[in-house]
Amino acid sequence: MKNSNLATENFSSGKRNYFLDFKRAVNDNHYLCITRSDEQLDGSYKRSTIVVFEQDFHFLISAMSSLFHSAIYLNQDNFRVADLVHLKSSCANKGIKSWDVHLRPREKFIALGSSQMSDAELMALLIGSGRSGVSAVDLAENVLKAVGGRLDLLAAQDHKALSRFKGIGMAKSSAILAALELGRRMCAV
Repeated sequence: MKNSNLATENFSSGKRNYFLDFKRAVNDNHYLCITRSDEQLDGSYKRSTIVVFEQDFHFLISAMSSLFHSAIYLNQDNFRVADLVHLKSSCANKGIKSWDVHLRPREKFIALGSSQMSDAELMALLIGSGRSGVSAVDLAENVLKAVGGRLDLLAAQDHKALSRFKGIGMAKSSAILAALELGRRMCAV
């Protein structure tokens, strides 16, 4: 049994061709295969491929969404990804209050709604503040990374497990666990 294509999209730009394939693997997992094919001078093609597995889709979508929304708010015609990286890193050590207003989690939540925010940004709203040199978003990203980005594994944590992260004590772990419990209760209804 071979991997099957569930959906395909392709487009070209000059001598570059792009293929986006949503596939099902033989073990029934889904993945996204992104291929760029460049025509060489001799008429042959050079291909580059990136594969993103189903368990990482939310990271990819969240990162792309966040990137493009931030780019829109920068309101620059010649925007480059490096500009966003520089902007975020230059503000990171000064705390969220020094960030561009449209990049701050609370303001982003109000302006764009929760669907446009990453899990880390939403969790940062619960955490409230980070610690010296680490924003609430960075702290949330560290916690989520420790559970592989899986909210179900985060919900299985207790105060002690969450408090092992420098900057999270009983108050912040209580806020996180309470929000997860409310979500669990909502799903049970």
